Amino acid sequence: MKKIIISVVVLILIAGGIFLFKKKKKNNQLTEIQPTRGSIAVEFRETGTVSPRNRLEIKPQVPGRIEDVLVVEGQNVKKGEVIAWMSSTDRAALLDVAREKGAAEFQKWSDAYKPTPIISPLDGFIIARSKEPGQSVSVGDVILVMADKLIISADVDETDLRYLKLGQEVEIFLDAYPEKEFDGIVEHIAYESAVINNVTVYEVKIKPENTPSNFRAGMTATIEVTADKRENVLLLPVDIIVEKGSRKFVTLKVSGGKSELKEIRVGITDGKKIEITEGVTEDDIILSSAKVSKRDRTTRTGAAIPGLGRR
Repeated sequence: MKKIIISVVVLILIAGGIFLFKKKKKNNQLTEIQPTRGSIAVEFRETGTVSPRNRLEIKPQVPGRIEDVLVVEGQNVKKGEVIAWMSSTDRAALLDVAREKGAAEFQKWSDAYKPTPIISPLDGFIIARSKEPGQSVSVGDVILVMADKLIISADVDETDLRYLKLGQEVEIFLDAYPEKEFDGIVEHIAYESAVINNVTVYEVKIKPENTPSNFRAGMTATIEVTADKRENVLLLPVDIIVEKGSRKFVTLKVSGGKSELKEIRVGITDGKKIEITEGVTEDDIILSSAKVSKRDRTTRTGAAIPGLGRR
């Protein structure tokens, strides 16, 4: 009886082993892929902040009292325009005494002792109004803050700096307007580096082209840069590339149902697809055991044309 039980167990184990072997063999079936022609781009993103290109604090030349502020936040002003009036400490004290003696006396000294104008030093707009009429100020107090233009300032890793150049077009995405895309141009790349979180970075300034009316300093922005782009090139999924040291290969299907490793040369990659410059053609069939997305592969029954898109 024990011998019969042992024999049954052995038969079950053998049958299970054969089933698992067949299942494993089935799961290891190779996918046939053909290279396709399409577009590929290398893109990277950097986080930046909206900030004034030139931020200028307007301070009084003498201590005294603010008599009038003629501008509000967001208002555009011209260079040389009077943006506020103030009295020096002596004038303010004199007018206070004259006011107690009556309107006529006050008017007399007001006409004789003119207030000091505060002049806009540049063409721009007001981004902050810090003082109001009646407040006393010293020469160190900020009355108004001006800017000539709002730009995007981003700290770019030194390894990405080689992809940027002056006048290059980039895309800008603002957290405040997630559904919109804005154009920008690189207008300055710093020559001096900074170290942030042990990473060497360079400040890059982007001039936006089509900013919204309520564009504000301090907004968070994302800069998307196309580092390199190729059109009508041969493409394969990255996952099917076999690397041996610095050399790259694919498994090429040859006549008689056999296969061989074929060395290839590659160009740029976007992380999903890779450009093939030498080694295979559109007519070749590549074998792969990797699970390749339908969007990134071409089989013998159909093709998907790779396209560009935001990552």
